[in-house]
Amino acid sequence: MFGKDENQVKLFDLIRFAFLFTLLVYFTSKLKSIFVKQVLSKYSTDIGVSQSIGTIIQYVVIIIGAFIIIQNVGINLGSLNVLAGALGVGIGFGLQNIANNFISGLIILFERPIKVGDRIEVGSVQGDVIKVSARATTVNTNDNISIIVPNSEFINQRVINWSHNDRSIRFHVPVGVSYNEDPAKIKKILLSVAEKNSDVLKRPAPDVLFVEYADSSLNFDLMIWTSTYINKPTVLKSQLYYEIFERFKEHGVEIPFPQRDLHLRSGWPAESRAK
Repeated sequence: MFGKDENQVKLFDLIRFAFLFTLLVYFTSKLKSIFVKQVLSKYSTDIGVSQSIGTIIQYVVIIIGAFIIIQNVGINLGSLNVLAGALGVGIGFGLQNIANNFISGLIILFERPIKVGDRIEVGSVQGDVIKVSARATTVNTNDNISIIVPNSEFINQRVINWSHNDRSIRFHVPVGVSYNEDPAKIKKILLSVAEKNSDVLKRPAPDVLFVEYADSSLNFDLMIWTSTYINKPTVLKSQLYYEIFERFKEHGVEIPFPQRDLHLRSGWPAESRAK
């Protein structure tokens, strides 16, 4: 196809290379899955770390295997100089986004700002990381929708990782009551509701802050810690609000509504005031 003399590259050599390289990628992906699930899982309970190590090893094996295949199918690396130059020009122009995402994927695997199993938020996408590949990362939302996010977005944008250090997250549950209620009584009720919920952690313990005297209510902030509902905070808040409503109704606690005093200005015509 190209090259001269001993550096000639034949079509059959390229077909053999493509076939063997495809087998290499296929078998390394299968071996990675076995290695992660049966070997690394014994030494680490963090699936994200295991997946990162497995992916890095897979890339190294593919690179080494590709060089071995090239040498064994009879392709001289010297004959690929022109092809490598053309590829470099292509990367510089048309493939720069692919190269950017690939390099970003390597940075993610080595630095691990995100990993499989993390709850992340990048741009308008929020969900659980289920796969980190060479070009993109797959994020699964609460609606079971898979969103493919280019790796470069995790490097160039601000990323919120809800479970980077551990999976214990604090949530705030705002509650407002009437001015007629006793703040100490409200605090006791809110704490009892939080303590009875099995998904609220005992340590750190829940707490209640008296936030402000608002226009129509006394506002409180119920602060709770959880490690099971970091991907569904609205569901946990809904459970707490249901229970808080029942307990407030049981104790006769008044939940206020916005109130305004209306003052009629004097100086209207006498006939209007008479009406």
